[in-house]
Amino acid sequence: MPRYMSITLEKRGVECVAELYDKDAPRTCEAVWNALPQGGDAYHAKYARNEVYTMVPRFAEEEPGQENPTVTPIPGDVVYFSFNGGMLDRRFKEEKGIDALPGVIDLAVFYGRNNLLLNGDVGWVPGNVFAGIVEGLDRMAEACNDVWRSGGAGERLVYRRLER
Repeated sequence: MPRYMSITLEKRGVECVAELYDKDAPRTCEAVWNALPQGGDAYHAKYARNEVYTMVPRFAEEEPGQENPTVTPIPGDVVYFSFNGGMLDRRFKEEKGIDALPGVIDLAVFYGRNNLLLNGDVGWVPGNVFAGIVEGLDRMAEACNDVWRSGGAGERLVYRRLER
């Protein structure tokens, strides 16, 4: 039976529904599902193009590792990244209040085309595609684009279980 979660940009009052890809990314889906709800400040990507994400403390007892990876996410992909502390810039960690954490989880929504997960400092940054948006992508894309154009100050990106 499929599992679903809602993804919300709270300040903008926009929500979409994503189906978990249990067959393609079972370890990642289980780790995320067991940790829901998750959320935090929303940020728009600088390099990956059409991505809005939040960073949360690591939550899995054991990291899922790479599964169903991509460096070219498509619109509607929901992607899990695990970054160790050394991967993140000191200023970035201080600004986000995560400087004491050994690493973080980045939960991202991709809302448009032509994304490329390439970081000039470290190279390719593959992420686990663990869900896909099945309802509300158009509204979410519009809201995510507004985060890019108007800024994300005060915005929260929240992931919750959705029982169907």
